[in-house]
Amino acid sequence: MTSIDFAAAQQRVLNCRQARALASRSRAQARRSKYALELSGRLPFPLNAWSQTGIEAWDTVKGRDGTQPAFRVGQVDAELLDEELLELLKSQVGEALKYFGSHLRDEWSSEILLLSRAALFKLSIWDHNTSYGAALQNLRYIDARQSGPLLSTPTRWQKACYGALSVGGRYGWDKWNAWLTDQEGSYEQSSPSIQALSWISSAVSTIHSIAALSSFIVFLINGRYRTLLDRVLRLRLASPANHLSRQVSFEYLNRQLVWHAFTEFLLFLLPLVGITRWRRWLSRAWRKAKALVKRVDEGEDKTPDGELSFLPERTCAICYQDQNPTSTAENELLAVTGASGGVVGSAQTDITNPYEMVSCGCTYCFVCAISRLEEADGEGWTCLRCGLLVKECQPWAGDVLAASMMSRTKKNVSFSDEDDNNSEKGT
Repeated sequence: MTSIDFAAAQQRVLNCRQARALASRSRAQARRSKYALELSGRLPFPLNAWSQTGIEAWDTVKGRDGTQPAFRVGQVDAELLDEELLELLKSQVGEALKYFGSHLRDEWSSEILLLSRAALFKLSIWDHNTSYGAALQNLRYIDARQSGPLLSTPTRWQKACYGALSVGGRYGWDKWNAWLTDQEGSYEQSSPSIQALSWISSAVSTIHSIAALSSFIVFLINGRYRTLLDRVLRLRLASPANHLSRQVSFEYLNRQLVWHAFTEFLLFLLPLVGITRWRRWLSRAWRKAKALVKRVDEGEDKTPDGELSFLPERTCAICYQDQNPTSTAENELLAVTGASGGVVGSAQTDITNPYEMVSCGCTYCFVCAISRLEEADGEGWTCLRCGLLVKECQPWAGDVLAASMMSRTKKNVSFSDEDDNNSEKGT
């Protein structure tokens, strides 16, 4: 059997199932109507009309058509997934905007949320008649006004109204509440018009909450319309085809759990391994390799030097590197200070409280030298002037003049001949 014949056979089977379901639904509706008419006919005149209307309303609310084939849990999960996706997108946009200023994310949070909702609505419901959460649950929006075996897609005006109310309506309501809060939060007493508007807003919010709760209770009964907006626009979530399986694949959740467990394992393992130590070792090896290649290119007879060996002695190489992270070459420094005729130190980079390295004798600020040696964690630090590995430092004694030790005169004791003779005569 070819693929075309197989598709045609599937379509015929689907049409037969839909026809049988429609016939069964019609027979059940006829039985319910007959029973309602018999029950209402036994009542007096004023009550028989009310009872018939009440029975029809109860059948409408209690009808189980909305649960086929869409689960209530799947529809609620779809809404939760959409909200989670919106929060993730908002956080990512906020992280991207923090490089342009930390105040942008707080001051323009409503506008960021508006653009995120508009983008998600355009790429999901407007283009594909389903949201990302509903697509994961194998659900699509259909037009509930159309009755028939085939599911009809929503019209453009339904989707336009849905986007205007769910995206623009929420943004407008949030801005309106923020404006009322600012007006009422001032030190001056708010005007009567502001108080009246605030009372109207509170009443509208309360009425909307009660209506949304009632709509959700009805949704739990018949499973047709998930939200109040869906009920007003007659949009509901349903599976694209009745013959498809209602079970949803949760393989993406398994992958997420695996990656989450792997991330937690790395966060537990990296501090034990000592990633900072490996990073220092790799950076030191890279500097040594680069210095070796440079020495081979320039000649073996040249003495080894560091990357900032061209700086004058009065300048602290660490202070200069911190203040000029991009200018590390001598020609770049000369280009910056070309107006002054060469490399000239400044008060910001001059050495303060000089300390010298034990192995090479290069001089740095005390705070700079101690901080770099502490970061090296006893493994040594590559000197920026000479390129040698240093592990200790000591106070610089270059400006102390050591007093020369003068030789002391020795006392010489001698005995003359006259003293000897006098002593002999006296005896």
